[in-house]
Amino acid sequence: MMGSSHELIESYLKSNSVVQHQIESYNRFVSVTLPKIIENHNLIEPDVSDFAIKLGNIRLEPPRVIEVDSSTRNITPNEAIARNLTYAAGMYITYVPMISNIEKLDSAGEIFIGELPVMVKSNLCYLKSMTREQLIRNGEDPDDPGGYFIIRGTERVLIGIEDLAPNRVMSSKDGKSVVSKIFSTTLNFKSRCSVERDAYGIFTVSFPKVTKGIDLILVLRAMGLSMNEILESTSNEDVRNDLMLNIETSKAKELGISEALGELGKITVPSQSKSYQEKRAEMQIDTYLLPHLGITEESRKSKAYFLLRMAEKNSLIAYKYVKQDDKDHYANKRVRFAGDLLEDLFNEAFKSFVQDIKYHVERTTARGRKLSVRTSINPDTLTDKILYSMGTGAWPGGYTGVSQVLDRINMISTLAHLRRIKSPLAKKHAHFKARDIHGTHLGKICPSETPEGGEVGLTRYLSITARVSFGADEEQLKGKLKELKLL
Repeated sequence: MMGSSHELIESYLKSNSVVQHQIESYNRFVSVTLPKIIENHNLIEPDVSDFAIKLGNIRLEPPRVIEVDSSTRNITPNEAIARNLTYAAGMYITYVPMISNIEKLDSAGEIFIGELPVMVKSNLCYLKSMTREQLIRNGEDPDDPGGYFIIRGTERVLIGIEDLAPNRVMSSKDGKSVVSKIFSTTLNFKSRCSVERDAYGIFTVSFPKVTKGIDLILVLRAMGLSMNEILESTSNEDVRNDLMLNIETSKAKELGISEALGELGKITVPSQSKSYQEKRAEMQIDTYLLPHLGITEESRKSKAYFLLRMAEKNSLIAYKYVKQDDKDHYANKRVRFAGDLLEDLFNEAFKSFVQDIKYHVERTTARGRKLSVRTSINPDTLTDKILYSMGTGAWPGGYTGVSQVLDRINMISTLAHLRRIKSPLAKKHAHFKARDIHGTHLGKICPSETPEGGEVGLTRYLSITARVSFGADEEQLKGKLKELKLL
């Protein structure tokens, strides 16, 4: 297969692993995301007076196995497969009990909280540092690329999931009207917000927990924008005309901020008291509307201007200043590999782990027993949840078939399987546009390899020399852009 014409590919593959994307993604999860998730849920406050548990740092041990005589020893992937074991790292976390907000350091400690499956050839794996000779001596295949997990003796691979880029506005025509949508995503929550412009130029907003589209001006008023601020937000005459029309037809133009909030509350909880309606409206705006911009009162102004940008984009498309967005363009897509997928899974599992501890502590106190952190922590909660998803492929967020048994028919099909990308669209629908090959695939997605039949064009594979970047720190980026005076 490798002739002299393949010098470029040969030299690329000498320095880059074929499954680099899987391994880098997993390593970033272990080093960056895992501690972040724990930091997010680090205070456990049960309904027990003056008692809380504060979690500290997480420590991962290399993969070990506990034998029948309760001795522990290191285990290699090869042995895990032979003995139907899970190749996983023990997770230990430090904790401090807090009584009346004072840390009780004398009863602090470290405890085992469960096991995290280890990706073969990742930073946590023994094989990473072995030479070719050592691999052969340990019964491992020296040409095996790694990038998969071993769950109860079965090799399983996490397929890349291709989805629309989060936190990015996508606008499209829908008959006479134009809709701008955004999937506003934070670590714990995904909310679909949209602004629609109908054929007459009237704007409506919709976001979770709201039954029908709400008048845009009412929402902006409730978030504290004055009518002048709304009109001054755009420099385009046609867009300004649209906004003036909306202000004229809206009953919110005369209202104060708290009155506008009351009106908003009236739509969702019609028969409640005025003060409750206001509170409810504030909670909805802060929590469900564009949560990625912040969920505090301070972020309302920037959310309001964001909604105005979405409305402006709708008008610009309606007046043919700009084209509608192409959601099959690969710049508008993100592919999520092992690290991102494990982030979702671990976040869900850790939430229920914390709930479990709360329940245990509450039950122990109710029965009048002595409180101990050690007995309240059950490591199986976390391990079972992770292993269930890894073993069945059912993932939080309603995805199925994420974790698949690694194809070992031959070396090429193994490599291909580790580079597979799956679209979350249902295969029973036509989705002609989504299945087509797009100009932006070239160099990223293989233009010819895709299954026949129902999956055609929805299951794809990375091109040979495609590299996947695995996330960047947004705050750092913002800082740099501010330094360069671009923000």
